[in-house]
Amino acid sequence: MSPTQPTRGRPRSALVVGGAIALVVLAVLAVGLPRLLGGGGEGSLPAAATESERAARQPASEAAELPASPEPAFTVARPEPLRRTRDVSRWASVLREVPARTAPAEESRVVASLARTTAEGTTNIVLVLDRDEDAAGRLWIRVRVPALPNGQTGWVPRTALGGYGLVRTRLLVDRRRLTATLFRGGRKVFEAPVGIGREAWPTPPGDFYIRNKLKSYDDPFYGPLAFGTSARSAVLTDWPAGGFVGIHGTNQPELVPGRISHGCIRLKNPDILRLGRLMPVGTPLTVL
Repeated sequence: MSPTQPTRGRPRSALVVGGAIALVVLAVLAVGLPRLLGGGGEGSLPAAATESERAARQPASEAAELPASPEPAFTVARPEPLRRTRDVSRWASVLREVPARTAPAEESRVVASLARTTAEGTTNIVLVLDRDEDAAGRLWIRVRVPALPNGQTGWVPRTALGGYGLVRTRLLVDRRRLTATLFRGGRKVFEAPVGIGREAWPTPPGDFYIRNKLKSYDDPFYGPLAFGTSARSAVLTDWPAGGFVGIHGTNQPELVPGRISHGCIRLKNPDILRLGRLMPVGTPLTVL
C-alpha cells in the first residue's frame, strides 16, 4: 500500500487524532483509578468517601483544632481489698426469716431464728463474724445471734442477708468503773459515766452489737435517744420483746453513775446525745 494512499474507510488524520485521544484517556485512568479505589496520593477523596475516612485524612493542623474529648461522667475506681483488722467490723440486714445453725450446712442444728424486723419495727441486722462454703459450694456467713444464752453465734446462708455495712467503732462498757468508752479506729473518742443493772437484774457481760437507734420517746424516763443492743437479760425474759438490753438517756441524771436499772445502760441526756452523733448502728459492744 502506498504511503500516500488513504486507509480504506478512514482517513489517516482520523487515526492520528483517535490515537491521541486514547493516550489521554489512558493517562487520566492511570491517575484517577487508584484514587477511586482508595489508593494513596494527595487531594480530595471521592464524594462516596465516608466521614470517618475524611477525618482520617484531615491535615494535622486542622485535627489539632478539634475540641478535646469530654470527661467521663462516671469512672470506676480501682478496687481495693477489704483489710481484716480488729478496728473494722461488718454487719448485714436480714432479708428473710432464716434459721441460724451450728455449722454451715442445712442439716445442722438450729440455734435460733432470725426475723426480718425487730420488736421496735426496725430492720433486723446481724454482726458478721466469718464465712465458709458447704459441700455444694454455697456461701454461708457466721453471725452473732441476738438470743439467749448470750454469746451465741450461728451460720446462715449468704442469700438471706443484704449487703455489708462497715463500722470502725467499738463500744466498751466497764461495769466495775461504771463507764462507757467509744473507740474509732482504735482511738478513744468518747467516754462518759453510766448507770447499770442492780444486783438482782444485772447488765449481762459479753460481746454484743448495736441493733438499732430509736428517737422521740414519749416517756422522759428513756431520755431523748436510745440504742437497742443484741444483749438480753437472763432474768427478765418475760419483758416486752424478750428483755433486750438498751442504752438510753434518763430523767434522773443524779443517779448516774450507779447500779440503778433493770439491766439497761443509762447515760445522762447530754452524753447519750453526743454518743448518738458518734456511734453508728452495727457497732460491736463489749460489756466487761
